[in-house]
Amino acid sequence: MARIILTTESGADLPESLAKKHNIHVVPMHVIMDGKDYLDGHLPVADIFDFYNRTKKIPSTAATNTHEYQEFFKTIRTEFPQSVIIHIGYTSKASVSYQNALTAAEDIKDIYLLDALNVTGGLTAVVMYAAALLEEEPDIDPIRLVEVIEAKVPKSRLAFLPGSLDFLRAGGRVSNMAYLGGALLKIKPCIELVDGKLMSTRKYRGKMEKVTVSLFHDYLQQYNIDRQQIYFIYSIGLSETIKQRINEIAMEQGFENSMWIEAGAMISTHSGPGGFGIAGLEV
Repeated sequence: MARIILTTESGADLPESLAKKHNIHVVPMHVIMDGKDYLDGHLPVADIFDFYNRTKKIPSTAATNTHEYQEFFKTIRTEFPQSVIIHIGYTSKASVSYQNALTAAEDIKDIYLLDALNVTGGLTAVVMYAAALLEEEPDIDPIRLVEVIEAKVPKSRLAFLPGSLDFLRAGGRVSNMAYLGGALLKIKPCIELVDGKLMSTRKYRGKMEKVTVSLFHDYLQQYNIDRQQIYFIYSIGLSETIKQRINEIAMEQGFENSMWIEAGAMISTHSGPGGFGIAGLEV
């Protein structure tokens, strides 16, 4: 049986420890700052926040291009000649990265591509679900594995609170009027993936210490999340006190495992410092 290799993009924010443990290959997306193109994962996130503090501008982001995918898949096939590649991609509704992967894979044999319709921890949840299946059944038929993963994609749930409206405004995602009103009222929008699209679904008012707890409770009320695993996403600057409280709630709610994932440069460019998110799979 050919070896199955899982791949994804850096926009999954998959921790390096998990990627190494499960031999998951990650292709970098791009962050463009001060006219220079950086590979996501090779740029300290703190540099993005420093850049914004100096210029009041945020970097732009770009997808992995077709040539990069071709080289990425070619390298894996060279290292593992008899492998079957299963690529679980960043939502096609927010980036052309998945389309570029499809184009790159046209002349490659034994490769399957799935649109996870999710980002950051929501994408990681799907990737790690696939890794767990593969670990339990190493000789699983690739087509069967793809079918099982695809069935789980609609059950991946991500909710995220940006730490500041400043980055949303700088990126053109809120108007100046909405920004001023939100800042005065200390309103924080909840961003979720709806059919693969990033959308503001509700608003919270107050300090992060309060709204993170409210978000967690609302998230658990809205979704029947599998208690085996939950992921928490944070961008640099989130209070350790908040993390501790969220961990306590996770234990109270019966989660067997929880993991904190640091948002990389790609995601942090849009969320800003001090953001908080939750991701898990519905049963």
